[in-house]
Amino acid sequence: MDNKWNKKNALLMVIYVVLYVVMTVIVCVLGSVHPFFFVCYQITAGLIVTGVAAKAFDKVRAPGAACCLSLGMILTFLAMQDANMWHCLPVVIIAVLAEIVRFMFKYNSVSNMIAAVIMSFSSFGYYGQIWFNRDYTYKCAVEEMPVGYAESLMNLSPAWAFPVVIIIGIALAFVNYNITKKLFKFDLYR
Repeated sequence: MDNKWNKKNALLMVIYVVLYVVMTVIVCVLGSVHPFFFVCYQITAGLIVTGVAAKAFDKVRAPGAACCLSLGMILTFLAMQDANMWHCLPVVIIAVLAEIVRFMFKYNSVSNMIAAVIMSFSSFGYYGQIWFNRDYTYKCAVEEMPVGYAESLMNLSPAWAFPVVIIIGIALAFVNYNITKKLFKFDLYR
């Protein structure tokens, strides 16, 4: 693929946006199964979301690919009537960071790896609130989830768990990137 937008890149990007959104939704749905998975969103995202972003960046080396992935998330938030600053702002920030990294390293494989890991934070607006907006998270869990879920969620998310979840999530995202690279034979010489 070239570093310029064309019809083929645009079509590929649409496919990758849909996959990226679907994988992020799967991460979120797992969080509703048990509070442990909610607390571990970033770990699950590192395992599930990173590969899609990695392949998207390998195939579409043009500027704006990360923004397309994040735009897909924002449109999904709007469609779900769940677009708020907690959900949208992190998605915008990760897109900007990923685009900066990809530009700085001239869209090479190192930049794509770092950007794919950054893009794995697509669900941060949901799970970040466990630590940064605890009262709201507890209130929502009481209203929306089965009895006992809110208490379990709070018990499973002490302050020390946040950096642990982030570090493990990032490490697994790098592992996932490398597995995806080997399975799908990325073009490393571009």
